Amino acid sequence: MKQVRQLQACHLLHNKFVVVLGDSIQRSVYKDLVMLLQKDSFLSVAQLKCKGELSFEQDCLVEGGVQSQMTNGTNYREVRQFRTDHHLVRFYFLTRIYSRYMESILADFRAGPQPDVLVVNSCVWDVSRYGPNSMSEYLENLQTFFRKLKETLLPECLVLWSLAMPLGRRLTGGFLVPEVQHLSQTLRHDVIEANFYSAALADRHGLDVLDLHFHFRRRLQHRTGDGVHWGPAAHRHISCLLLRHAAGAWGVRLPDGGERAGARP
Repeated sequence: MKQVRQLQACHLLHNKFVVVLGDSIQRSVYKDLVMLLQKDSFLSVAQLKCKGELSFEQDCLVEGGVQSQMTNGTNYREVRQFRTDHHLVRFYFLTRIYSRYMESILADFRAGPQPDVLVVNSCVWDVSRYGPNSMSEYLENLQTFFRKLKETLLPECLVLWSLAMPLGRRLTGGFLVPEVQHLSQTLRHDVIEANFYSAALADRHGLDVLDLHFHFRRRLQHRTGDGVHWGPAAHRHISCLLLRHAAGAWGVRLPDGGERAGARP
């Protein structure tokens, strides 16, 4: 797949409001989009690891993060936003796909502005941090979330449900608090099962599905040592997948690398 360059990304997302919902991997998805809208550079490893900082590449922390309690608990909050005259990108950290907190996010959308693009995934926390019934509750919450989403968003909003990425055999991510350490060697199988059901439900509700698990099954060299997170090249590849999917959905041809963005074909 050809790389999407900064000018191409700016052209495609001109006057668009993009929202990214999800966990730390989705935060890195947000960060790479913010980076790409400004320059053709990858994120640094330090930028990928950092969470809750007051500012990242001209964005701002709206709530949570270092302004509140920095924890690995399910009540952790972090809302970030990047704004220019022609671009608006926002990130909400999630630990569960449907909750009172999600209801407040949907209320934000109803109050406006409405997003033009919504990129969302919540899986690993859902199926590991909410007790022995985590999987069944996850499936119920997905049903509720997809239904509420359709009731809230405008029909023209492009919703991308991205599937959780492949986990390693041994995990050391921050979400694996001592109470759930016993799941570290089996969680990858739970994620595959959850991906299967969430993809089917998303498709049933008419949402676009981006199978990141499939795309990265042979790119495991880009996964970091904790078995959960991914490196800079992987996140730029995700940005390219997202932007090319959006371009296809909107019937827009992204210029090739040597062609000026906005030029006539």
